[in-house]
Amino acid sequence: MSISVERKKEEAIKRMKLLGIIPDVIHQFEKDDLINRSEPPFGALYWVQGDDLKHLHKFEEEHNALVYAVIRNYYNIGTMDSYLYVSDYEKDWENDREELKNGEAFAYVRNLDDDECSEFGSIGVTRSPAAGLVRTW
Repeated sequence: MSISVERKKEEAIKRMKLLGIIPDVIHQFEKDDLINRSEPPFGALYWVQGDDLKHLHKFEEEHNALVYAVIRNYYNIGTMDSYLYVSDYEKDWENDREELKNGEAFAYVRNLDDDECSEFGSIGVTRSPAAGLVRTW
């Protein structure tokens, strides 16, 4: 039995608050389903749109997940979008929140240049000076 989107959204909002995401961004996620993407070097905030949003929704559908934030990075192997998301496994949520408190998140990292290199894994996360998110490792 899958968890409702509303229940996942409640959990996502808890996580966004833990990460120190600015209240306006949380409010727009809660009320309008807008998803924010942070970009280097300062974690500037942009809304996920166009093809990026289509790929994000495809991920959500395939994995029965709810993405609440995206962190974009540029590496020598390609442009990477790290999806922070709430899974369908409610038993893991408390542990997920504890990891966020320690600057760690389990994420799906999408390689925009080579989808075959996309994968799930742990990443380091912190709040940026611009109130966005930055991937630290």
